[in-house]
Amino acid sequence: MQSQNTQDSYGWVSIGIHWLMALLMFAMFGLGLYMVDLTYVDEWYRAAPTLHIGAGILLFLLLFIRLFWRLTNPAPKIYGQTFEKVIGLMVHRLHYVLMFALMLSGYLIITADGRAVQVFTWFEMPALFPAEKGREELAGSIHEYFAWGFIGFVGLHAAAALKHHWIDKDRTLLRMLGIKGKQQ
Repeated sequence: MQSQNTQDSYGWVSIGIHWLMALLMFAMFGLGLYMVDLTYVDEWYRAAPTLHIGAGILLFLLLFIRLFWRLTNPAPKIYGQTFEKVIGLMVHRLHYVLMFALMLSGYLIITADGRAVQVFTWFEMPALFPAEKGREELAGSIHEYFAWGFIGFVGLHAAAALKHHWIDKDRTLLRMLGIKGKQQ
């Protein structure tokens, strides 16, 4: 399999980034749901947010790599009727917007006090904005809404992929799985 996309298929870089981010985003969503109910006496009270924050910053960096890769590689042709292609493009673009907004709002939560963010003791991400009272609460609410919105769009995305596979019988899903050959 080639590294770059072609008109007919995704390269292994696009496929790898797609599935890595999908797995991490689902894990982050689950961890986020879990950690909001933790109390001070819970064993994961400090570890869960540290893991969520570190993985979130790494996902933010991976999102920029993904966007760069997407902008510098051809996109395989889109299957479907015109309205399906338009909706598909809109949902993909909204995915990017929601991911960016979700990760930015998370960053704004953890830097609300003006301090840099420690990422797994590997490096620090500086606070790019001065401390601001009330930003943590507002960004937290926005972060939660965007997380639920993103998961909703992921559900639509998955349903559309399954529709392409089982009903339209085209190669949309197979291409993102890296499977060659023709579909019946």
